[in-house]
Amino acid sequence: MTDKEKEVSFEQAMEDLEAIVEKLEEGEVPLEKAIQYYQQGMELSKVCSNKLTNVEKQMTNIINEQGDLKAFSVQEEE
Repeated sequence: MTDKEKEVSFEQAMEDLEAIVEKLEEGEVPLEKAIQYYQQGMELSKVCSNKLTNVEKQMTNIINEQGDLKAFSVQEEE
C-alpha cells in the first residue's frame, strides 16, 4: 500500500475522482490541465481499486460462531 492509499479513504478518493470527471465532462478545460486531471484521476482510480481488492481479500474468509475461519461466498438470486 502506497502512502497516498494510506492517506486517502475510499470515499474521499471516489469523491475526488467524481469531481475530476465532472470537470473533464464540462469540456472547457485547457489541454494541459486536462492531462493533469487525467493523471490524478488514474491515481485515484488505482487507489480505489487497491482498496476494493484489499476488502475483497478480507471478505473471502469470515469467522463463524465458533471462531473458526470459513470461506465466504455470496449466493446470487435467480
